[in-house]
Amino acid sequence: MEEYRGENKIILRGQTADAPVRSHQNHGVDYYLVPLRVPRLSGTDDTLNLVTANPDPELWTPGRWVSVQGEVRSYNNRTGTGSKLVITVLVRSAQPSQLEEGENRLVLAGTLCRRPTARRTPLGREICDLLLAVNRSYGRADYLPCIAWGSLAAHCGGLDVGDTLRLEGRLQSRRYHKLIDGEQVERTAFEISVMNLLADDEDVTFS
Repeated sequence: MEEYRGENKIILRGQTADAPVRSHQNHGVDYYLVPLRVPRLSGTDDTLNLVTANPDPELWTPGRWVSVQGEVRSYNNRTGTGSKLVITVLVRSAQPSQLEEGENRLVLAGTLCRRPTARRTPLGREICDLLLAVNRSYGRADYLPCIAWGSLAAHCGGLDVGDTLRLEGRLQSRRYHKLIDGEQVERTAFEISVMNLLADDEDVTFS
């Protein structure tokens, strides 16, 4: 069976929340972690973790507005207790932005690797949780948690493991509390909020 071709593109515009911190080295290249604060129309912010090679300190000055194009990446952090799925954005290009308003758009295409979980909020709104495997060009895949709402949730709830999906959405952060050793600890989860399902040949302007 032919492997499904992955698609992974994201554009972001927001404010650098802190100075770059060295993350790791790969093939002799130093990579740094930079938090980017991206405002939503609702007035809240998503704080997303960018990974960039050899960052320009001037570009990534805290508080500066930056436009970014890249890919959503995932890996399992097995340090500490259990295994935690970490979601970041690998920066392919970045530049200063004169426009001081948030932008957060992505297109993903991949394969469902877990049966969708449909549920309802306490107010009766339909939700569906998905896990999408998006193939990279060199044999690995990124496993990205997605959430759909309303009529999209109803449609996604009828899908199954192995089904292919192409979607448009946004990467968002969500704070929650977890009880650890009797204490409430604040954590941050990252997920894809699904806005539209796309046909394989549907063109999406991405600039």
